[in-house]
Amino acid sequence: MIQEEYRRRREELMAMMGEQAVAVLAAAPEQIRNRDVHYPYRQDSDFFYLTGFAEPEAVLVLVPGRAQGEYILFNRERDPDREVWDGPRAGQDGACDQFGADDAFPIDDIDDILPGMLEGRQKVYGSLGQHPEMDQMLFGWVNQLRARSRLGVRAPDEFVSLEHLLHEMRLFKSAAELAQMREAAAVAAKAHRRAMQRCRPGLFEYQIEAEFHAVFRDHGGEHAYPPIVGGGRNGCILHYIDNRAELRDGDLLLIDAGCELDCYASDITRTFPVNGRFSGEQRAVYEIVLAAQQAAIVATRAGNHWNEPHEQAVRLLVQGLVDLGLLDGDIDGLIEQEAYRPFYMHRTGHWLGLDVHDVGDYKVDGHWRELEPGMVVTVEPGLYIADNIPDVDPRWHNIGVRIEDDVVVSRDGPEVLSLDVPKAIDDIEALMRS
Repeated sequence: MIQEEYRRRREELMAMMGEQAVAVLAAAPEQIRNRDVHYPYRQDSDFFYLTGFAEPEAVLVLVPGRAQGEYILFNRERDPDREVWDGPRAGQDGACDQFGADDAFPIDDIDDILPGMLEGRQKVYGSLGQHPEMDQMLFGWVNQLRARSRLGVRAPDEFVSLEHLLHEMRLFKSAAELAQMREAAAVAAKAHRRAMQRCRPGLFEYQIEAEFHAVFRDHGGEHAYPPIVGGGRNGCILHYIDNRAELRDGDLLLIDAGCELDCYASDITRTFPVNGRFSGEQRAVYEIVLAAQQAAIVATRAGNHWNEPHEQAVRLLVQGLVDLGLLDGDIDGLIEQEAYRPFYMHRTGHWLGLDVHDVGDYKVDGHWRELEPGMVVTVEPGLYIADNIPDVDPRWHNIGVRIEDDVVVSRDGPEVLSLDVPKAIDDIEALMRS
C-alpha cells in the first residue's frame, strides 16, 4: 500500500483530535513462544493502519500543528551486529525516507525527547489498557511535567482512548483497502478449491490444512487465524483447531480458513463431503444453511441495520429445522424463545479488515447501527447437529455445516469477495470429481 494512504489516515485522525492534543501509540511487543524462540512477529493493527511500519520496539507520536513535523517515529537504530542475526532495520533514515515520518529518533532516547512533545497539550490520546508497560511510561512522562508546574510547565489534563476515533475510521475501507482484501480473498479461495480437490477418505485433517499453508505462503501471505479443519463430529465444534483426526468416508469436512496479506484478512468457510458426494441428510441440512446465507447476503446492503442479515438467516434456519422435524412449533415463537440455540449458537457475521474480528461498534446509542458503503462483513450462518443434542434422530448426528463469505457493503448492493469458492452442491461435487 502506498505511503500516501497512511498519510491520509494520519491527517484525518489529527483533524479529529485537534491541535491541543497529542497521540502516542506503541508497536506490538514481540512474544515468546518458548524459551528464547519468538512467535513470528505481527504488528499491532492500529499502529500498522497509521504507519505501515512492521518492526517491533517502535512508538508513533502524532503532534498536530508541530512546526518541525507532526508525525514522529521512535524506532530501533541500525545495528550491523544484530542485523546479521535478525535482518535489516529501517533505522531513523528509513523511518523518514521509507515510511514518511517527519522526524525519527532512536527508541532508547524516548524518555528524553517525548515528554517535551506532551508539554502544552491538553489531551493525550492512546490505546490505554492494550500495552500496560506503555501506559506506565506515558503516565510517568505526564507526571514529570506535572511536577514542574510551578516552573510554568503545562502538562496534559486528560487521557483519552484513541480507539473511539481510530476504530470508527478503520470500519470504513478505502479503495486501496478493498483492493487488498479482494486479493486476500482470492488467495484464500484458491486454497479452498485446492482442498476440495485433494480431499478423500483416509487423509488427516492436518494434511488438508497443509494445502492452505502452501497456497498462502506461495502468495506471500499468512493464515489470518488458526484454521479450523474439522471432519465429522469435529465440524460441530465451533473453534476446533486441533486438526489431527482422520477423515472418514461418509463424513462432512468443515474448513474455516482465511489468508492475511499485508495485514488484511479474509475469512471463508466451506463444508463439503469427504468422499465427494453429499448424502441425503447432509444435502438437506446444507441446503437450509445455503438458503439462509443467500438471504443474509441479500440483506447486507446500505440502509439496513447490522442485525438484519442475522434476522433473515435465523428465520430460514428455524424454518428448515421445523421442516426436518428437529424443532416443532410456530416459527415466530421458536425464534423468540431461541429454541434454535442448540443447533445455531453464534451470530451471522462480524466486521472484517486488519483484524479477522475487526474493530467498530455494532450498536450506536443502544441501537443496531446502519450498514453503510465501505463496511466489510462476514456472512456465516450454520447448523451443528452434534450427537449430544437430546431427542435427535441419529441419522442427523454430527452433521455440521457452516458457509461463510466476505461481503462489502457498496452503493450498488452487496459485493461478495469470495465468490470464487463454489458453494452450490452440484458445483462442489463437480470440483471434487475434477
